[in-house]
Amino acid sequence: MSEGQRQRALEALIYHEDVIAHLQREERHAWEWSASGVLTQEVSEIRGAMLRDTYRLEQLGHPLVFEACHTAMARLGIEAPFTLYQANDGSMNASLVYVPGEIHLVLFGPILEKLDQTELLALMGHELAHYRLWSMGEREHYRASRVFDHALSYPDAKPSHRETARLLSLHTELFADRGAAIAAGAPGPAVAVLVKVMTGLTNVDPEAYLRQAQEVEAAGGKSKGLSHPEIYLRARALQLWWEKSPELDQWLDKHLHGPLSLEALDLLGQRKLTQMTRAFLARFMAEIDERSDEMTTQLRAVFPDFGRQEEPQLDLVDIGVDRIDDTTRDYFVALMFDLAMADADATDTLMLAAAKVSAEIGASERLTGALRRDLKWTKARTDKLIAQAAKAA
Repeated sequence: MSEGQRQRALEALIYHEDVIAHLQREERHAWEWSASGVLTQEVSEIRGAMLRDTYRLEQLGHPLVFEACHTAMARLGIEAPFTLYQANDGSMNASLVYVPGEIHLVLFGPILEKLDQTELLALMGHELAHYRLWSMGEREHYRASRVFDHALSYPDAKPSHRETARLLSLHTELFADRGAAIAAGAPGPAVAVLVKVMTGLTNVDPEAYLRQAQEVEAAGGKSKGLSHPEIYLRARALQLWWEKSPELDQWLDKHLHGPLSLEALDLLGQRKLTQMTRAFLARFMAEIDERSDEMTTQLRAVFPDFGRQEEPQLDLVDIGVDRIDDTTRDYFVALMFDLAMADADATDTLMLAAAKVSAEIGASERLTGALRRDLKWTKARTDKLIAQAAKAA
């Protein structure tokens, strides 16, 4: 491993840190609960279950596996006693059973037979990276994971909690893939492990798969994975990280989060949309020369202190065509409708402003559709409004 490779830091992703900050700020009770430790009885039950249901590997019989684990731990800066197990499940994979201060790593299927020694290093690095993440600092990342595991155990868990847990898991897998590359000294073995687990093949070409991944990426949207991103996205994300691409953060936002969607908001997205809503209303009102009492009443029905001090205005680029989806465009159109209908004397003025703003955010068709559907405007009337907006612009 070169010195440059050794210097690659295994750090939590921005989304990890943002979720923790949100929990600490907005969910104090849940955050404080997450600090409760794993009980001794729970640890004993985990060990007992592993011994009953798996075959425990020992160094004498499996020296190469133990060597790979020792090497990966050293490269990831981990010191802890570890135990390796082989489960009776036939599917190729591996997983970490997290116990603070101990490493319990379970292998599934014929994975030891399929991987060469460098790939085995990558496999160990991936699973050990999970341990590294959950052991960082005051175990903040493990605590965040516990909060969402607990929330999702209830059948009435909120969609925002499920979406946050999904995105948190996707980012955690990317973190673990980086651990795999650091342990192996290159991204190729980590990609090879991903492909072998997916296909069951003994021999694969990681460079060929990376070329394939770039082709799929060009036509694909955001990840729909529930706990792991699609393999082609993981391979590309790892490649971009290893190459220290300046476009990585923007790439992750596009392929893991996608456009802001009213129908798929995580907790961070909810907070973001609330802030954008207020700033959008301020930007919309900047189009109006005189604000009536009816408008102020409507605005303060949404934000009780709206306008009591200078309001930051949203840059409409932030809700442009590529930044939000159609459900969110409809939401912003509805906000303008509510204001336009609040003051009958100013409806025409407000609708003209709405048409101008809609044109700037690529929502003119959403606006005219809503006018004809909800307000029963004729096509001639909506066309005239759009023409007036274009002339005013």
